[in-house]
Amino acid sequence: MLQNIRDNSQGWIAKTIIGIIVALMAFTGIEAIFQASTNNKQDVAKVNGEEITQSELGQAVDMQRRQLMQQLGKDFDASLLDEKLLRDAALKSLIDRKLLLQGAADSKFAFSEAALDQVILQTPEFQVDGQFSAERFDQVIRQLGYTRMQFRQMLSQEMLIGQVRAGIAGSGFVTDAEVLAFARLEKQTRDFATVSVKANPAAVKLTDDEVKAYYDQHAKEFMTPDQVVIDYLELKKASFFDQVTVKDDELQALYQKETANLAEQRRAAHILIEVNDKTTDAQAKAKIEEIQARLAKGEKFEALAKEFSQDPGSANNGGDLGFAGPGVYDPAFETALYALNKDQVSAPVRSSFGWHLIKLLGVEAPEVPTFASLKDKLTRELKTQQVEQRYVDATKQLEDAAFEASDLAQPASDLKLTVHTSAPFGREGGEGIAANRAVVTAAFSPEVLNEGANSTAIELDPETIVVLRAKEHLKPTQLPLESVATAIRAQLTKERASATAKTHADELIASLRDGKTPLNQPVDGQAWKVTEAVTRSQEGIEPTVLQALFRMPKPAAKDKPTFTSVTLPDGSLMIVRLNAVNEAAAPTDDEKAQYRRFLASRVGQQDFAAYRKQLETKAEIKKF
Repeated sequence: MLQNIRDNSQGWIAKTIIGIIVALMAFTGIEAIFQASTNNKQDVAKVNGEEITQSELGQAVDMQRRQLMQQLGKDFDASLLDEKLLRDAALKSLIDRKLLLQGAADSKFAFSEAALDQVILQTPEFQVDGQFSAERFDQVIRQLGYTRMQFRQMLSQEMLIGQVRAGIAGSGFVTDAEVLAFARLEKQTRDFATVSVKANPAAVKLTDDEVKAYYDQHAKEFMTPDQVVIDYLELKKASFFDQVTVKDDELQALYQKETANLAEQRRAAHILIEVNDKTTDAQAKAKIEEIQARLAKGEKFEALAKEFSQDPGSANNGGDLGFAGPGVYDPAFETALYALNKDQVSAPVRSSFGWHLIKLLGVEAPEVPTFASLKDKLTRELKTQQVEQRYVDATKQLEDAAFEASDLAQPASDLKLTVHTSAPFGREGGEGIAANRAVVTAAFSPEVLNEGANSTAIELDPETIVVLRAKEHLKPTQLPLESVATAIRAQLTKERASATAKTHADELIASLRDGKTPLNQPVDGQAWKVTEAVTRSQEGIEPTVLQALFRMPKPAAKDKPTFTSVTLPDGSLMIVRLNAVNEAAAPTDDEKAQYRRFLASRVGQQDFAAYRKQLETKAEIKKF
């Protein structure tokens, strides 16, 4: 059993854990993804009767936003993110997750607590020098915003989903015919030649009347943007730090609580005889008692562990499990371990894995920091708690006051805030506060823009809330012809030059097909540029040309090439002549294996997507 778990941990289990940790490590200090908030229990959806709360959705949106910002880099403007799209995507993800967990439960997928222990013990991110470290484990999950129980719950759910995914996606298969057909297309190359037909903007003559006619026909395209000027109040969490104080007795109480959590670490070694389908409980116990007798005669624990222990993770190390604190091992194992003195070996111990002999190799007492060394940190923590509560209370007061007031003057007076006024900005946003997409969305909402209401509270970032109202609505007006005439003239010139080039290219292609123009002679004074054995992923070729090339029909004969034309970004045309389609040699066994894996993976992904869709179709999903 342990070997199976270990094997799995090298595959999808390990990838799941590592993926979670890599994705979340950047989000230091955020709450657990699915931890319910005591402040907001309102449901946003129900999936077959199981609720998804507003808190869960908010945390998922925040995580998605932070992940996107991490992926896109520090210079990315977060205000460009569409909050509605983020919310919709996050809600869909939560619903999919709920459906998959329900599907796993219905299909009787399960992951035992003992197996979960083993996965955690074998996860590299929780190890120091190749050995599990409880201190490292606690440090990592604290950074993720989890308690031990929350992390285990989340990890267990991810593993259940991983089992479902592996069971379905891993069963995808393809036939030999499909592999060979894919290989034939993938390895195919093409010989072609090109010649360009340049667009000549200088030959295009436009009159002022033509420019004016285009301006009149496309009047709606030449308008000033719809703009708004807003008044707004800004509430910052940082402003409350100077308003709170902490007492020495509170600091002492927090110090005692923090140091009380420091646990003794114990280094254990064990010999395990598994109880499984091949070995009964009585047989395993008899074997462990036999080993115990050999220990009593003076044989070395480490040597016996290497010879008999069925835990592959520790047997080669003489059974050494490294240092760990409370809450890591099976309860029966842990009880026996903490009853031992150094170098003492336990009596046989029955756990969920089987029968053990446990040896205590060492004890590491926790290093307790002094009060003085932690005072500044504890002060910040206590102040942060008070500030957080004041900020929450003030946010609620601001929301209520803004909802009840007909302007921002009264809320500003109640909370001693200043009314700020923005520069005009359009629906695409602007500078300062107008760079935030949520602000732009609120400013142009019907309630604010048309009905004159104050907005709801808008979170600019985790420490800043704003409320706004429209001060002035600058409606679109027609731009004068003089300001857009140059742009219109450039656009029309490019379009007409490209159309003329297209007409000439079509005439040339017709002449080439009819044989009136010899295939290998220059066209308009230009020699054909011949390229041979081009692959589908060939570099150095204009992508639109490459795409068109592999869509062209196969030539009927060597002297009957096929033709097409491609319009380039500058308006010029490229005439493409397909000379030959080259079939590749039959794929090698290694290539067939590679193609088979790729196709099977793709089929498996499609099967898993179909399974999720089936769950969704059959489910009762209510969104509120």
